[in-house]
Amino acid sequence: MKIDFKTLSQKYGLVIVFLMLCLGLGLLTDRFLTVSNMVNVLRQSTINGIIAIGMTYVILTAGIDLSVGSILALTGVVTASLLQSEGVSVPLAIVAGLTLGALLGLVNGVIITQFKVPPFVTTLGMMTIARGLALTFTEGRPITGLPDGFRTIGTGSLGSIPMPIFIALIAFLLGYIVLNHTTLGEYIFALGNNPVAARYAGINTNVYIIFVYIVAGILAALAGMILIARLNSAQPTAGLAYEFDAIAAVVVGGTSFSGGEGSLWGTLLGVLVIAVLNNGLNLLNVSSFYQPVVTGVVIALALLFYKLLRR
Repeated sequence: MKIDFKTLSQKYGLVIVFLMLCLGLGLLTDRFLTVSNMVNVLRQSTINGIIAIGMTYVILTAGIDLSVGSILALTGVVTASLLQSEGVSVPLAIVAGLTLGALLGLVNGVIITQFKVPPFVTTLGMMTIARGLALTFTEGRPITGLPDGFRTIGTGSLGSIPMPIFIALIAFLLGYIVLNHTTLGEYIFALGNNPVAARYAGINTNVYIIFVYIVAGILAALAGMILIARLNSAQPTAGLAYEFDAIAAVVVGGTSFSGGEGSLWGTLLGVLVIAVLNNGLNLLNVSSFYQPVVTGVVIALALLFYKLLRR
């Protein structure tokens, strides 16, 4: 049977890049390919992974969301404050935090669709507003001492699977099903491919644009809850530059900024590439000052190599 290397490289180019990166780090340090380290990599990738799911939805519509890091911080401190209030149960605090994330995403979507403000400008404004509200709400101080029942989502496990990994897996599966096996997902791709044609086809494009920003807000809030549960502290400065990590993962995963092209499987690989790279640099004791430089260079080279394979 003849093997079509061109087709394989085009379809599995990012997988090849990921495996090459893992192989290289495995040769450079014997601690990298251990089971405990692999679990640690997955656990560390959950925050970025959950945010990146929502970012994939947004970018598929040719949009962008720069506010997810600030939404993470604001929903985190509000949730933590509710958890310390009398008469507020853990489930109620979680629902309130997720609802706040959805409302912030709704505001983004409404401004973009109804007032025709570009997504970059809208979400940049929300990034500043949400961060300012988080700092004002806490007066710049962290909120610590969260209930054990809540901390389970960040530090507990379901059998042998750490709870953050389990939650991220559920979020990914739900996101994948909606995007690839529902009419809603078809409309999101259609909107990104050609918004004018989508409107002529009778698709209410504004509704679906608002929807993807609500999804991004909810997932940013969910990621924030896992983060504060793991740290036992809600910081108003949490989530700084998280939006750029999520965008990097989505773009590395092959989703086009022009919209209409991409997949959550690609995003998942993009998240893992970044997580593996950061983990490997830590194991190799690369200075934290140089890590962003090395990460940027490797991501650029990975993208270049991936594009060459696809050609």
